[in-house]
Amino acid sequence: MSAVLDIVPLRSLVAVAECGGFHRAAAALHITQSAVSQHVRKLEKVLDRPLVVRDGRRGRFTPAGEALLAEARRILTAHDEALRRLGVESSDGVIVVGSSEHAADQLLPEIATALRAAFPRRQVRFRLDRSGRLAQAVDNGSVDVAVVLSADRGTFAGRLPLRWYAAPGFRLPPPGEPLPLVVFDEPCALRRRAVEALGAAGREPAIACEAAYLAGILAAARAGLGVAVLAGVGGRPEGLAPLAGLPPIQPAALRVRVRAGAPSSLASVAAAAVEQVVAGG
Repeated sequence: MSAVLDIVPLRSLVAVAECGGFHRAAAALHITQSAVSQHVRKLEKVLDRPLVVRDGRRGRFTPAGEALLAEARRILTAHDEALRRLGVESSDGVIVVGSSEHAADQLLPEIATALRAAFPRRQVRFRLDRSGRLAQAVDNGSVDVAVVLSADRGTFAGRLPLRWYAAPGFRLPPPGEPLPLVVFDEPCALRRRAVEALGAAGREPAIACEAAYLAGILAAARAGLGVAVLAGVGGRPEGLAPLAGLPPIQPAALRVRVRAGAPSSLASVAAAAVEQVVAGG
């Protein structure tokens, strides 16, 4: 029999990445942690290679896992959008919430709590992705509400503070030498802010590593490849330390966007939850 990638295990794999581990993924999907593990093992059997390995208390995606994760996001998006086009709506009352990965550890619990209180009969499901893709998902109706980095469209929900981070012991190159940066690939608001801040201070940036998702940024920064700009709310990222000696970075505007036809209160509830997080950062 030819290899098959089932939708349910793919959804569990994406949840592991988006929620930061098997335990949180299980809670978000309302299944047991062992079920999530079984789903990942099933995918590993199909691909005949490891996808997630233990790294301390968290799971770390292997290169094969990162590759499948990107494919899984595309497959699930196509699957869910096909159901909507065919008129199969979320009869279980699911609110699909999109969020950028920046400060997701702090944003997601607050948004989930607020939405469950406001819409007690509906389930909340999250999708983490880049802001541009989330905006498109809101426009085509596959995401109900999304928190994105945006300077214009949507309900303003506060400004996300940004800070420089690097591996402990990382030494800044002397003035006059390029500063190695670990950045998201374009388009990326944080990348532009980092480059602009360095340019205004007379420092030349040098792109040392590009990544599509936060996991890649964190891995490269922990490996000492360069300096990364990350959200400055909550605790510091594991394995990294704030880096002094660089120019401050302007905060990024966070906005909430909702799909056409969504409940009118959805934007205000989500925006209030985001404001609470960034105000406490």
